[in-house]
Amino acid sequence: MRDYIIETERLGLRNWTQKDIAPFAEMCADTAVMQYFPSTLSHDETANLVKRLQDHYNQKNYTYYAITIKETDTFIGFCGMLMQTYDSPFTPNVDIGWRLKKVAWGKGYATEAAKACIKFAQKELGLKTIISVASQTNVPSINVMQKIGMTKVGSFEHPALNDTPALNPCVVYKICF
Repeated sequence: MRDYIIETERLGLRNWTQKDIAPFAEMCADTAVMQYFPSTLSHDETANLVKRLQDHYNQKNYTYYAITIKETDTFIGFCGMLMQTYDSPFTPNVDIGWRLKKVAWGKGYATEAAKACIKFAQKELGLKTIISVASQTNVPSINVMQKIGMTKVGSFEHPALNDTPALNPCVVYKICF
């Protein structure tokens, strides 16, 4: 499949398809992948998430895109932007986020994809500001935020994590163009 919206040397980022649901559901059921989220996701929850991401793309022209390794067309996760409207001092705002399969960790894919998304957001979407949010314990994501040129602007108690206090507070990073 070559319907890429964003490309890097190694990766293709595209809108979601039905064939992504099974590998994404497997990824979202992995406790290691989901350690910084309140829980793993079932197959149906993952399918619903894909639908919401497709709908977001249709409304906004951006989403958390499915990522594939171009050479093999292998699905490895997602990266992209999503409008966030939950109650916080930093929202509403466009958020950049990523989540990768364990086998894709440590290869620079999240940073590579996120840098490409930042460039796309600025040049193609005309966005002026992007935030990124992570649990203060999520050091791997915080490292990516720093590598892509974001600066820490604060922290807050994420309302979606009220039942999982070990994940709060969250840190917020920001980049302006």
